[in-house]
Parts: sequence; structure tokens; C-alpha cells
Amino acid sequence: MLKSLTLKIAAWRRYRDSVRELSRLSDRELNDLGIGRADISALVRQSADSEA
Repeated sequence: MLKSLTLKIAAWRRYRDSVRELSRLSDRELNDLGIGRADISALVRQSADSEA
């Protein structure tokens, strides 16, 4: 159970860090990547789900 909790916390931290990093990009940089600012959370969540 402790290992499961540790894995979930690590995944949440990766999610949070990814959202923070993408949020720091300018609108132009996001546009170059084909990402809308409003789509960041969903995109990161989708990426994390596909890795699991």
C-alpha cells in the first residue's frame, strides 16, 4: 500500500511539473507546439494516462 501511495505521489509531481513547465511558455511557443493554453492540463493528463 505504501508503494502504491508513493507511486501516485510521484505521478502527481510529474503532472504538476509538466503543467508548470508548459504554462511558463509564451502563447507563441505553445502555438508552435500546437498547444492551446487552455488545453495544457488535459494534454498532460492524457499523456500521463497513456504512460500508465
